[in-house]
Amino acid sequence: MSECPHERSLASRLRLAVVRLNRRLRAQRTSQSITLTQISALSTLHKCGALTPGQLAAKEGVQPPSMTRVIAALEEIGYVERSPHPTDGRQAIVALTQRGLDYVHETISAREAWLDKRLAELSGEERELLSRAAEIIDRMAGK
Repeated sequence: MSECPHERSLASRLRLAVVRLNRRLRAQRTSQSITLTQISALSTLHKCGALTPGQLAAKEGVQPPSMTRVIAALEEIGYVERSPHPTDGRQAIVALTQRGLDYVHETISAREAWLDKRLAELSGEERELLSRAAEIIDRMAGK
């Protein structure tokens, strides 16, 4: 972190703004019946495609036994399915089902609808500023 008080203040304000926006976006979901951890696992499978449970646990930053429970719960409600690994008989591959894919798309749509509504309340100049900020934040997150 920089020693400049102004930059520290910017870092703090930006961190809090991103956390608050993320919290509000996560609250925009079509069903309260699954946990945020389960939604995160579904999102990772949507983004990355089919994975082994170990790969999914690593991408989610959780221990494999915890991911095993998440996968079991998602499998029980029909959002994911396991299939045999093509080259390693000791492993399985976890993939979204059509029902899981539909849930992810509905959740994304709900979040984007909420965000579209908030963006419509802003001026054109503010939206342009946020567009530029999104590019910068995305670049920062990529490092």
